[in-house]
Amino acid sequence: MTALPDWMRPPREEGWFAEDLDRLPEAPRHTELIDGALVFMMSPQRWWHGHLVTMLTVALMEQAPSDVSVGREMTIKLDERNRPEPDLLLTTAAYDGDRTWFSPDEVRLVIEVVSPESAHRDRTVKLRKYAEAGIPHYWCIEDEDGAPVVHVYELDEPTGAYAPAGIFRGTLKRPVPFEISLDLDKLTPPRTK
Repeated sequence: MTALPDWMRPPREEGWFAEDLDRLPEAPRHTELIDGALVFMMSPQRWWHGHLVTMLTVALMEQAPSDVSVGREMTIKLDERNRPEPDLLLTTAAYDGDRTWFSPDEVRLVIEVVSPESAHRDRTVKLRKYAEAGIPHYWCIEDEDGAPVVHVYELDEPTGAYAPAGIFRGTLKRPVPFEISLDLDKLTPPRTK
């Protein structure tokens, strides 16, 4: 067994804090902070996942109003011990090429594309944490025999929890956070036999 590299050791007894992520240049890409623990994307990303995220990015950029930007692979500082990195987000923040995270009040929609290794976090942990942070909209996208299925949630402000707003196959039309119309079947290439 090899010893852990020094950068993997928490800087304090309480573990990691959100600002620590900006001081970890050795950390792998897509390192998140969940409850003070570093979470690494260790398994290779599937082509389906990467292609879907790219196509969805383009589709949302084409439809977003001028005051909304699509962010990819950016973290959200939910609190001092949580800084997850969703696959996509929609933000109203002004562009700053040096920024490394967004605050929850700058984020209108978070999108997670479920991978086998992230399924529990995407379906339960992040669902709860994004809602508690007050992010108004959350989409969790699943792979159903090669086709994307979008589980849509809206924040119920009185309870501070997400309420299911629909499960979409084939097409998705939503009036919030802005008018969105997606042909989900066009987001992934057809399967060849």
